[in-house]
Amino acid sequence: MAIYTSSTLEIPPERRIPRHIAIILDGNGRWAKQRYLPRAAGHRRGVKAVRTAVRACIERGVEYLTLFAFSSENWRRPKEEVLFLMQLFVLALEQEIDRLHKNGVRFRAIGDLTRFAPKLRRLVREAETRTAGNQKLVLTIAANYGGRWDVLQAANRMLRERAHLASGFSEADLAPYLALSYAPEPDLFIRTGGEQRISNFLLWQLAYTELYFTDTLWPDFDAAALDRAIVSYQQRERRFGRTSEQLPADAGLAEYRVVKARTAD
Repeated sequence: MAIYTSSTLEIPPERRIPRHIAIILDGNGRWAKQRYLPRAAGHRRGVKAVRTAVRACIERGVEYLTLFAFSSENWRRPKEEVLFLMQLFVLALEQEIDRLHKNGVRFRAIGDLTRFAPKLRRLVREAETRTAGNQKLVLTIAANYGGRWDVLQAANRMLRERAHLASGFSEADLAPYLALSYAPEPDLFIRTGGEQRISNFLLWQLAYTELYFTDTLWPDFDAAALDRAIVSYQQRERRFGRTSEQLPADAGLAEYRVVKARTAD
């Protein structure tokens, strides 16, 4: 069953530091092109940016980080690039899981993994099992994932297990079957690379998420860039259907100043 309730049903607690950040990692290819390098070089550099983001989230008290690494539509890319991305995913799992485990990070993967090679699926399972007890940060990689796929697979699983709901079901009935049911809804969504769309990512879960778009390409997205996104988040009014007058007096201003000061360094 789902641990967390929906923001359309209950107002989540006010948090100055986002509990859950979701990011679309966009701009690897353009980063490489600007440097007259092959696209593969941008993807390799993007893995380093993931490492930086994980470390920065741990330092700032973020509890969940979900990264859109490969969408269900990315199979449309050139075959050579898709093959390289699959190889890079394998290499990253082989090289990074020890580091994640040592730093208390729990690894999860969501998406239709059945299309991936057996070795990749095995590495994902092994990484999830090995890090299952870690609690500093839950790092979720969305691979061969799509928001519409997520809702459809959730509905199909629910109806297979609870056929009597075919005559009608509620949001609470469906929620436990969503791929990200183990995590609270994202507080902050970030997309790098200048595009301003969510591209079939977490369509259900982003209902009340604060959206932040930046021109920074993913390989250049560092701790300072994350701080700028958090500062933007902290300046939003999260009303969840209420009026401004109903919101509690701002709490956590000191925490905002800490982040802002760090950003200015």
